[in-house]
Amino acid sequence: MPEPSTVALWIVLALLVIFTGVAISRAIRIVPQATAVIVQRLGRYHRTLDAGLHFLIPFIDKVRATVDLREQVVSFPPQPVITSDNLVVSIDTVIYFQPTDPKAAVYEIANYIQGIEQLTVTTLRNVIGSLDLEQTLTSRDQINGQLRGVLDDATGRWGIRVNRVELKAIDPPASVQDSMEKQMRAERDRRAAILNAEGVKQSQILTAEGEKQAQILRAEGTAQAAILEAQGEAKAILRVFDAIHTGNPDSKLLAYQYLQMLPQIAQGESNKMWIVPTELTQALQGIGAALGPHGPSGTGSLDGPPVGTASGFDHAEEVEVDEPSLEDPAEALARARREAAGAAKEAEESTRVARRGSLGGSRGEAGAGAGGPGAGSMETGPAPTPEPEMPDEPTE
Repeated sequence: MPEPSTVALWIVLALLVIFTGVAISRAIRIVPQATAVIVQRLGRYHRTLDAGLHFLIPFIDKVRATVDLREQVVSFPPQPVITSDNLVVSIDTVIYFQPTDPKAAVYEIANYIQGIEQLTVTTLRNVIGSLDLEQTLTSRDQINGQLRGVLDDATGRWGIRVNRVELKAIDPPASVQDSMEKQMRAERDRRAAILNAEGVKQSQILTAEGEKQAQILRAEGTAQAAILEAQGEAKAILRVFDAIHTGNPDSKLLAYQYLQMLPQIAQGESNKMWIVPTELTQALQGIGAALGPHGPSGTGSLDGPPVGTASGFDHAEEVEVDEPSLEDPAEALARARREAAGAAKEAEESTRVARRGSLGGSRGEAGAGAGGPGAGSMETGPAPTPEPEMPDEPTE
């Protein structure tokens, strides 16, 4: 059995080893990167340990706090804030800060995170209280800048630098949200109605332009067709006229054509009466004389070549017809009036000649039937000549 002195010696050696190990562990301090260690000596601030290996005096130097020097992100719960138009909105904030002075962060404030939170709420209420709801919803950058400036100035003495302040959410009351949704819906409906009206307007404009162009083209086509039809009729009339004069018709042919046209003259619905001349042969001779060349006595036959044509006229020769040109409406109206007046005069002269011929024939028959001893003593004067009636000028 060992002696008591030996046991005591072993106990002392064990305690010495334990003490030495604890002293060594307290004397050696390894600080990680982006971390600062506040060391106190005998209860007072001694120094700040940076990243690396450091030696302390055991039981004299003591670590007060360890400060993380990296940028930290803290999200605060929603805070009710009253705007200038007396609406309560709920705002969530996010703070980005970084300790720059570990000593001030430890000794100037007990809990800098809680201090930043309370300072953020106070500053946020001051800033939002001067804005209305619309400015609050549309001026986030301005609010963030004001909050950052105020918080950075206030936390500077705490050794904290506020890098950024963000408004995570701005929630107006439910009634205001409903009103905003209705307003947005009405705005969208108004824009849709405006766009629809613009589309209808453009469609109507394009349709009107298309109808205008179609009417213009249709009118041009009608004018061209009328011009071509008039040219064709003019060529046909000239060809027929030339063929008649080239064929050299006689009075028998003209009389036959006259007889064929008499039934067609009487076919009109407005015709109540039509007169057949008593001397049809004389009328036909008069028509033939009018169409044929006139002799010195005013009457002639159609046996000779027509006036204005050569005796050896070639039937295959084409008649050159000038292109018709559109004349002025006033000149055309005046020319039409002159032609109508001339036609009326010619018709009056023809009627007067026919009347004179019928009166002369009836007088001759009466004289032959009443011829006797006393017939020669009666003097008959010349028949009174009727006054020529001027045709009325055609009105427009």
